[in-house]
Amino acid sequence: MKQTAYLRHIAYDSVIFGFSGEKLKILITKYHNTGLFALPGGFVKIDENLNDAVRRGLKERTGLDNIYLEQFYTFGDVARFRPEVMQTILEANGHSIQTYEWMLDRFISVAYYALINYSEVVPTPDALSDSCDWYSLDDLPELMLDHGNIVNKALQTLRDNLERQLVGMNLLPPLFTMGDLQKVYEAILGEKLHRGAFQRKMLGLGILKRHDKQYSGAAHKAPFLYSFEAK
Repeated sequence: MKQTAYLRHIAYDSVIFGFSGEKLKILITKYHNTGLFALPGGFVKIDENLNDAVRRGLKERTGLDNIYLEQFYTFGDVARFRPEVMQTILEANGHSIQTYEWMLDRFISVAYYALINYSEVVPTPDALSDSCDWYSLDDLPELMLDHGNIVNKALQTLRDNLERQLVGMNLLPPLFTMGDLQKVYEAILGEKLHRGAFQRKMLGLGILKRHDKQYSGAAHKAPFLYSFEAK
């Protein structure tokens, strides 16, 4: 990464949420030979829009380009400036500190969260990382710098926006049961919801289209399938 190709002092970090069917998970990278875990992130090219840079990075990590993405906060505290961390990462990958000295500068990070279908992703590490894997919210490794705070802020923003955004649209397949949708909401909120009350609420919003039942045994137990109404 030549400094002349990228903006100085501006970076982005992405909290990529996926739903496994039971738990809400986040995509985490592990830097080569350092033991450091981090959110997927990157830099913005001189001639590149910020949103395009984030989508480029997400496609490199997930293989997907049709991703729901939202900018939710900018992290710029002086305390997040720890050049020794990036120096450790560069040296562990055999890169010259002189060549990449610009990466040791103080960076302000624009944070995004993404909502993707867990089953469609093939996590791919970047050039500095050994792995890029899904971790459950209740089993996250210790993250470097302020990335733990970024995750917490993203999760709170997601919870606050549940009624405004149809997050299930991005975390579930095109057709799903009411039970599937409830599991997504419970995973995000971190609490159990009353089945009947949840169903009445969702049907009352007028955002679901009902389809034929999903038969998997006794007919009377088959649940209806739903999809989200087109916006």
